[in-house]
Amino acid sequence: MKRLGTLIAATAVAGVMAGGALAQDIRIVVVSHGQASDPFWSVVKNGVDAGAEDMGVEVEYRAPDTFDMPRMAQLIDAAVASNPDGLVVSIPDADALGDSIRSAVAAGIPVISMNSGSDVRKGLGVQVHVGQTEYEAGLGGGERMAAAGVTSAICVNQEVGNVALDLRCQGFADGLGGDVEILAVNIGDPTEIRNAVSAALNNADVNGILTLGPTAADPTLQALEEAGKLGDMTFGTFDLSPSVLQALADGKMAFAIDQQQYLQGYLPIVLLAQNVKFGLMPGADVLTGPGFVTPDNAAQVIELSSQGIR
Repeated sequence: MKRLGTLIAATAVAGVMAGGALAQDIRIVVVSHGQASDPFWSVVKNGVDAGAEDMGVEVEYRAPDTFDMPRMAQLIDAAVASNPDGLVVSIPDADALGDSIRSAVAAGIPVISMNSGSDVRKGLGVQVHVGQTEYEAGLGGGERMAAAGVTSAICVNQEVGNVALDLRCQGFADGLGGDVEILAVNIGDPTEIRNAVSAALNNADVNGILTLGPTAADPTLQALEEAGKLGDMTFGTFDLSPSVLQALADGKMAFAIDQQQYLQGYLPIVLLAQNVKFGLMPGADVLTGPGFVTPDNAAQVIELSSQGIR
């Protein structure tokens, strides 16, 4: 009996060691359309890194230098060719990225989409999406502005061609029920964004502005301040940045729509690791938003933002 007990104990230890080795052998590739240096995507990357550490797996994060769909498709193709145990992708343009994603699915690689792609992931064979539904998030923002008395607004789009951002503006317009002008700007040029917003403010009918991310929100804050309208103009944005949170805390903005992008990086790594080890996968999309940060709760979020979590 003693020898049998020793054998069982040794087998259990070997099983634990094997499980640990299995985790170490798991390799996941993340391909996003946003660079880790971007304020928004740096938080996503923090979530990815935390997921890799917690699960004990190897993760590679790849992104084009700019919003470049052909380049992103090439990165997905390269990831598929390397035969990872799992693939995480954002899907801002299903037409441009669809063939590459389908090739991953055809190769038997489990694929999870994050951030963008909730509306198209099923048709591409992607198993689950982690993020928010973009149209509904924009709709909520429009309804909030309508309740604040906004009748004419600008929707500042810093990534024209990103379907997720188009859906945000569409939902915003429907929720507002008033006049909405789509202001297309260049994500890589804060000065251009500030100048474009400043010019749009010359329209006396405009009494609301929605930006679709911090890269547009921060220059818009500058434009409003220079025009003497910061705090008077109803201003909301998608996503968070230190300046956005401070403006909210100071009562100079109406809201920020928070999709909790840290979870968009973290959860796909956890889910794919569990899928490789145990065959587990949620049966439905995992919604990380939308939530609304307002002047009432901004102070609570500022500390987490400084830690790279919000």
